[in-house]
Amino acid sequence: MGWVQAGEGHRPCRRSRGACSQGTSAARRAIESVVAAVFEVDARELQARSRGSARTAFARQVAMYLAHVACGISLTDVGALFGRDRTTMSHACSLVEDKRDDPDLDCRLEHLEQAIACLIDALSLRRVGR
Repeated sequence: MGWVQAGEGHRPCRRSRGACSQGTSAARRAIESVVAAVFEVDARELQARSRGSARTAFARQVAMYLAHVACGISLTDVGALFGRDRTTMSHACSLVEDKRDDPDLDCRLEHLEQAIACLIDALSLRRVGR
């Protein structure tokens, strides 16, 4: 999958962690949408209580990792948001961090972190405009 870089004159999105914690369900939906697209799984599979396929389980772990890392939501709160416990969250974060040695995955995660920051910015701007 190719990535489009912002051209000159575009301002980068802020990392608005406060917006993530204020609208955690909106943040979860945004994260699940982009992760599902990048990892080519159905977003509904990410919400399933069961583990699912290995591909789905890893995509879910990435989504939980990004909620913690990109949004700054605590492991306990992300676990509750995804219907998992804190130890499952800790395992997911460790697993994803270990796999970041793969340059392709690391690049995908960097782009996902940027995309999530932009989505959260847009959500917080929409909320302010109400």
